Amino acid sequence: MWIVELAFTDAPERLAARPAHRSLLTALHGEGKVRMSGPLADDSGAVLIFDVPDRASLDELLAADPYFTTRGVEVVAVRQWAPFLA
Repeated sequence: MWIVELAFTDAPERLAARPAHRSLLTALHGEGKVRMSGPLADDSGAVLIFDVPDRASLDELLAADPYFTTRGVEVVAVRQWAPFLA
């Protein structure tokens, strides 16, 4: 599994791109590729948990979602995660 942490600014482009981004995440959740996703309580960023086998698979998903390159959205961390409880 992979944890992707985002940081946000108030850029209007981010808010305009968010509905399509959330729609894509919902579809990926249905496919089992996104386990959890959501903004931080103060809306300064978000955390997404992807269930894909390797970094290349994760990078493909991130590249397919223009939200990750939208002004106002910054990927600040990508970490592989090995939970022992799910």
